[in-house]
Parts: sequence; structure tokens; C-alpha cells
Amino acid sequence: MRLAFLLLLAANIGVFAWMRYLSPADPGIDARPMTRQIEPQKLRIVSERELARNPAPPARPKPAPQAQRAATTEAPQAPASVACLEWGSFSPADASRAAKELDALNLGARLAQYRGEETAGWWVHMPPQGSRANALKKAAELRKLGVKEFFVVQESGPTQWALSLGVFTTEEAAKAHLAALKDRGVKSAVITPRETRVPKVWFQVRDADAALQARLGELAKEFEGATLHDCAPRS
Repeated sequence: MRLAFLLLLAANIGVFAWMRYLSPADPGIDARPMTRQIEPQKLRIVSERELARNPAPPARPKPAPQAQRAATTEAPQAPASVACLEWGSFSPADASRAAKELDALNLGARLAQYRGEETAGWWVHMPPQGSRANALKKAAELRKLGVKEFFVVQESGPTQWALSLGVFTTEEAAKAHLAALKDRGVKSAVITPRETRVPKVWFQVRDADAALQARLGELAKEFEGATLHDCAPRS
């Protein structure tokens, strides 16, 4: 029993000696890994003065993200505001003059014309002149004063041979027109309440930019009684 134990111990010692000292080295394993990795003979201590003379290169700036570059581009300009404007109402005679002014603006399909009637309650006129000859004489006087918008009433009745100078929906508008006539030298014109239906004309201008709106505003000042305002819905 003792002999078997000694033989086993000797065998273990032999195996250990073979593996430790006599086995060939594996060519894929570095026998001196630490000495090859560190290589102490190549290490050198750098002083603070050398670091100041040779600073580390600055880090390269990161390129701006695509979103930031897009933000720096010029923002698109907002489209100019446009409007739909309605101008009126006009008597047929005034509508002809206004149409000529609008034609000069070359509005094309942006311009539309509407016709209808209004209930007018205030009549500005010169009283009946008694005869056709007297009415025509008074008409000539009006033309000399620069008054062009009038007509001679020829229908039989109490107002025959009167000279109509305008029919208005409000008394304020009638008074304003009468005052303008007096400024021209018309002395005998009067205002009379009168309910009647009169033909009227409206103009509508679509897609009017700021410049066109300003021009229409200037034209509106030349036509008394007609107003310029936003378009109203039409059936």
C-alpha cells in the first residue's frame, strides 16, 4: 500500500515537471505579454513646460445638424393680402363713367358687374318748369354749371317738366347731394320725400392687392354716393 502511494506521487511530480519546463511553447501565445505591451524603455516623462509649448490639437467642431442648417435659411415671405371689394351703388349714368375708369385698370375676369334696384325715398329735383321749353332752358343752365347727371321728367302728371337731380335711399345722402349742387351754383333745387324703385349698378373686384385697393379708394372719392366696402355674399 505504501509502495503504491509512492509510485502515484512520483507520477504526479513527473507530469508537473513536463508541463512546467519541458512542454514546447505555443506559438500563438506571447510569453512576455506585459513587457511587450508596456515597453518601459520607451516611456518618457513630459514636463509641464513641454505641454505648454506643444498643446493638444483642438477638437474638431461637430457639423451642425440638418435641422439647424435649415433654420438658418431665409424664411419664405408671406403672400401679400388680397381682398374682394364691392363698389356702388351707381345710377346707370354714373355706372357708365365708373366702368370706364375700371376698364383702364385691365382687371379682366376679376371685375364683375351686378344690376338691381333700390328703394329710394328722397328725391332731389328742380320743380316743374311749366313747359318743355322752360325745362330745356333750365337744363342748359345746369350744363353751364357743370351738372351732368339729371333728366327732364316728361311723363304726364304733377311732376311733368321737373328736372330730376337724383333719388337717394337716405335723407342724409340727399342733403349731401343738394349741398354739392348749391356749391356749383344751383339755387332752386329741393328735396321731396318719394318712395320709388330705381335701377342701380354695383361693381365687384376680386383678388385686389394693396396697390389696387389704394387705387380704388382714390376712384371712390370721385363718385358721390357710391361706397367701397368688402364684398357681401350674393345669392
